Amino acid sequence: MSRRVALVGAAALVLLVFGCSPGIRESDQTVSGARGTPIVRVALGTDIAALPLSATGAWTLTDAAGVLVTRADAGERWELQRRGNELRVIRDIGTATAWRTGPFTLRADGGGDIHFAGKAYRGVLRAHAAESGIVAVNVLGLEDYLRGVVPLEIGDRPRGERAAVEAQAIAARSYTVIKLLSRGPNVAIFDLRASVADQVYGGRESERAQSDAAVTATAGRVLLYGSRVVTAPFHSTCGGETEAAEHVWRSDGEPHLKRVSDRIPGSDRYYCDIAPRFAWSRELAGTSLNTVVARYLDAYVSVPVGGPGEVTAVTVVGRTPSGRVNELRIRAVRGTYTVRGNDARSVLRTDAGELLPSAYFSVSAEPASGGGIARLIVRGNGYGHGVGMCQWGAIGRARAGQSAREILRTYYPGTTIGPIPSGL
Repeated sequence: MSRRVALVGAAALVLLVFGCSPGIRESDQTVSGARGTPIVRVALGTDIAALPLSATGAWTLTDAAGVLVTRADAGERWELQRRGNELRVIRDIGTATAWRTGPFTLRADGGGDIHFAGKAYRGVLRAHAAESGIVAVNVLGLEDYLRGVVPLEIGDRPRGERAAVEAQAIAARSYTVIKLLSRGPNVAIFDLRASVADQVYGGRESERAQSDAAVTATAGRVLLYGSRVVTAPFHSTCGGETEAAEHVWRSDGEPHLKRVSDRIPGSDRYYCDIAPRFAWSRELAGTSLNTVVARYLDAYVSVPVGGPGEVTAVTVVGRTPSGRVNELRIRAVRGTYTVRGNDARSVLRTDAGELLPSAYFSVSAEPASGGGIARLIVRGNGYGHGVGMCQWGAIGRARAGQSAREILRTYYPGTTIGPIPSGL
């Protein structure tokens, strides 16, 4: 999910709830299943060359003014094409519409589902012509959106872990509301991406009974600090202790995003030690280490022309209060470089580009006979940035009988749960 940390005044939510938020078109208020809930615009794909159009049954396509572009029956094959800032659709039998300025909106008759990349989605599909291709945006109500987010973020959990799923639903809703309220004067054509860049979203096919029940049970509930809605970042596994936001992101931090122990009281165990990546290790051969450092280091520090050269030493030179790496020093033949701990996750990648699981790690190096490093061994705990709710910790706490309120109060100290304000 996103790294953005923000606090938003509750009064601003009035615009959102009553459908007057900047950038929300009047036509969005008629999206199936969206009445009484904010509208969310989720980018399913960008830079698309041509977009196949289909739905569960018959469907209509309208232009930016709401004028009908075409109507199709189930089984007909149409494709959306782009020319500059114009769009048209063409049928497989050769019938094509005139080029028009977008966006175009695909709506299934009878409130059915629209399709994208072989998957079904609630709401409507809005296609925009962008400089590099077509942008496909799913427009739907907030609660329906969360039905496709929660099971992908925390998994399809059994009934005994319901409290963790409810906590995830509230955290995801808070994150989404903050994104909606963070729209600037030049409103983008979408609010969130359907990926880890924001929250993973899979549409109707990702929905599960347990997560649906959790979304319904917490409908309209968000995380508050005082009277303000706050963003609620989360991650897979803290590895024993969460991290304060200011040690991960370049920010001043927030009062509800502080270091929290995940230790089970009276024991030497942790609520999240049930996680697959509670502890992990990774090895990088010297050649691989040189390759990834040369490829990624200059994104975080100044590197001379020609690159850093062969890596000769990797050392942890500072840790945060939670024990995570605060600074990592990389010595190479063309200089010595210091990177922040969370940035080090991006520098010490695998050849395939996979980040280090977390910044909660230590390093040891085996020297090469001719100098340099023959092998770098990295051992660590946890998976993710470590800020906010530990999802596996939440699962462990739910198994121990804690409620969603207790879980959220633990991982976001000083917060309460309340409704999205509607009349302040």
